[in-house]
Amino acid sequence: MTKVERWERRSEVPLMLLAGAFVVAYAWPVLDPRLDPDLRTLLDALSWTVWAAFAIDLAARLFLAEDRRRYAVSHWYDVALVLLPVLRPLRLLRLLALVRILDRSAAGSIAGRVLVYVSGATLLAVALGALATLDAEQDAAEANITTYGDALWWASTTVTTVGYGDRFPVTGEGRFVAVALMLVGIALVGTVTASIASWMLARIESERAAAGTSEDA
Repeated sequence: MTKVERWERRSEVPLMLLAGAFVVAYAWPVLDPRLDPDLRTLLDALSWTVWAAFAIDLAARLFLAEDRRRYAVSHWYDVALVLLPVLRPLRLLRLLALVRILDRSAAGSIAGRVLVYVSGATLLAVALGALATLDAEQDAAEANITTYGDALWWASTTVTTVGYGDRFPVTGEGRFVAVALMLVGIALVGTVTASIASWMLARIESERAAAGTSEDA
């Protein structure tokens, strides 16, 4: 096990807890616009503290990597998450670091990995996409997504690529989230389809091999 892998194993649980704290710090002011200003300031400070922790984690991994340039290129998404602009809805993209946790908790089989990825990615995409969209839309003129229920319904129809059209974002940030959700939905469908096809081919090859062994016997 390399130094980077040892660091990642030691830091994954603290980072997961910090990600949870970040969700609370981000979501609370969005869901409760009348929040006390002092509490809002405290939550904002907490969100930036979590961002600093993610930045320190990335710096530590780059320091421990044998080839820093190659590591940064292969982990470009971590670099992007730390260097994201300060737009509030885009901060939630930092939680994509949880994909590493999903990867390590996934079962060894193709079916198990697909189940973990699809269920985890779908829940994260819908819940966080709805939250980011509500943050961008709720104070916009002519907005039709003004409650978390509206945002959740819109995110669900968008990620499944159904898109009823009864709810839609009117801001640039909201539309950016919409594009991201559409891409996630398409990727999930493609992943499931490819995994099922791979499983079926492996099953056929296994049956052919078993049949060949029986004939030889």
